[in-house]
Amino acid sequence: MADRFARPRRRRLVPGPLGERLRPYRVLLAARARAQMQYRTSFVTDILGTVGVGLTELAEVWIIFHNVDVLGGLDFTAALLVFALSNIGFSLADMVVGHLDTLPTYIRMGQVDAFYVRPLPLLSQFMTSDISLRRVGRLGVAVVALVVALSRADVHWSVATVALIALTIVSGTAIFTALFTAAGGLQFFFVDGAEFTNSMTYGGSYAAQQSQRVFPDPLRILWTFVIPTAFVAYFPTLAILDLPGDRLGSPWLAWCSPLAALVAWLAAAACWRAGTRHYQGAGG
Repeated sequence: MADRFARPRRRRLVPGPLGERLRPYRVLLAARARAQMQYRTSFVTDILGTVGVGLTELAEVWIIFHNVDVLGGLDFTAALLVFALSNIGFSLADMVVGHLDTLPTYIRMGQVDAFYVRPLPLLSQFMTSDISLRRVGRLGVAVVALVVALSRADVHWSVATVALIALTIVSGTAIFTALFTAAGGLQFFFVDGAEFTNSMTYGGSYAAQQSQRVFPDPLRILWTFVIPTAFVAYFPTLAILDLPGDRLGSPWLAWCSPLAALVAWLAAAACWRAGTRHYQGAGG
């Protein structure tokens, strides 16, 4: 009787060449992509829908700065750069791992057990269980916004500036990916705690689009040292545009974005590991 409720055992992969170990993931992702593009009308409609989401958020920024010249130390061009960098990072992360927020459905339906018995790492299986190509629409809006912001801004171009922009995009994507992963790990404990975990992911995305100076100090500490979304776009924007910082944020922190991403991923890995160890199976 006790065996019915035993935690599913996972099979281990035998180490092999990297290409061979990655091949199952490439096959899965290619199959997911082909499936989404098979029905072109639906695929285009989904992309247009995410374009609409991106344009709506962009319109919010424009409306705010149509009524005020400066908010939180940023003018419209600086705010547009913050918007662009944060949305590029979030869109890329959402495309790759955003479907982890459906994990409670898998848990309630007892479908997680099937992932445990496959000879592949659990997190990698969930990451490759879907790929949201429709997020390309929102990503496209963010890329256009980035080009416009950089063309309007008085940027002192150098190798360091280009490197910082590239580093910011990679680090921002890693930070949001870590937030989705941590939220997925917590779902093993909460099951129906989507509202709480969404406050980390989608709430973090909204916070990353704002100047940190609009928040009170406790929230600034939260978005800098606990959920490090300030490193996604705000600090890099200060550095790229050579804007002054304040006592809770300085432009040089932009170069700490990779460190923030590393810390976020260490925390996310701990959450995921704790969650998967906590899971005891569906009992069916």
